[in-house]
Amino acid sequence: MNKILSAFAVGAVFGLGIAISGMANPAKVLNFFDIAGTWDPSLLFVMGGALLTAAIGYRVVFGARPKPVFEKSYALPTARRIDAELVGGSAVFGIGWGISGFCPGGAVPALGLGYSETVIFIAAMMAGIVLARAIRTRTAQAAPA
Repeated sequence: MNKILSAFAVGAVFGLGIAISGMANPAKVLNFFDIAGTWDPSLLFVMGGALLTAAIGYRVVFGARPKPVFEKSYALPTARRIDAELVGGSAVFGIGWGISGFCPGGAVPALGLGYSETVIFIAAMMAGIVLARAIRTRTAQAAPA
């Protein structure tokens, strides 16, 4: 139960930060990408602040705790290779963010702000996840052992 409450609290703080910063507003995000037009550099400060906070937070948490509070160990990625799957996924993520103005992290809190496009984006995102998993499964089965 503590694990669920902890996840809820962290998610609520994240969602509140996304909403307050404007990252849940697709128009603001699209203006950030419109460098030649109505460029809004404010999200650069939001992203920089988030990066700085995360860097300090990781140093503090990993330095102070040998393991998480509600888990047996930290679940950190082990892959270090830059491959076609990583580059392709990053490109699809960036193109989708640039077209829609939503990133997955900003879209979920935006559900509570009443943007009608949000439901369409989340449905398309979920369909993309299902499609990507199906492709990954199919290519893994087709690969020689």
